Amino acid sequence: MFSYILFDLDGTVSDPKIGITRSVQYALRALGIEEADLNRLEPFIGPPLRDSFREYYGLDEEQTEFAVSKYLDRSLNKGIYENVLYPGMKELLAGLKAMGCHLAIASSKLELSVKKILQYFSIGDNFEVVVGGEADGTRSRKEEIIEEILQRFFPDGNIPYDDIVMVGDRKFDIIGGREMGLHQIGVAYGYAPEGELEAAEAEYIVHSVEELEKILLP
Repeated sequence: MFSYILFDLDGTVSDPKIGITRSVQYALRALGIEEADLNRLEPFIGPPLRDSFREYYGLDEEQTEFAVSKYLDRSLNKGIYENVLYPGMKELLAGLKAMGCHLAIASSKLELSVKKILQYFSIGDNFEVVVGGEADGTRSRKEEIIEEILQRFFPDGNIPYDDIVMVGDRKFDIIGGREMGLHQIGVAYGYAPEGELEAAEAEYIVHSVEELEKILLP
């Protein structure tokens, strides 16, 4: 159905809850903020990290940078491995590649972390292009990430928009995909609050990897 498929990582390809929330908890504790309930930190899964620290805990710029550095200290060494692939995802990716689809990762997560996770799960070879955020916070918006992927896939600027889809679990994926002219699939098995994907007007919404496969491998 689509020749070019862009996947978000967290909440779409893998479930990163434990690693992300424990790393956020660690960063907050370094600031003297105790958050015992990891469920309260789920909103950190998906959006740019700096935005979440500012929005949910009211941190100023200096505190935000400190929190990000602490988060990365734990995440890069431990958190990224507290992570599991969604059942059926590895097979889906292999099947799409075998069909000749061109796959990419479009994540707001630090690109170094993204590549380590793909290597950890032995799925990196499925992706022709991998784009994540930079450590200084640049290229963290989904639109910026998608734009970079399109430039790498289509350096001549001749982009077959109708043949490209963005797959993700949050409104940022859906809105970013639409604003860049792509089709969008929202995966409701991820971390979007109830009704978020509908409010973002996702073109398709699926509730399992099996449903996603029915769209991508009809």
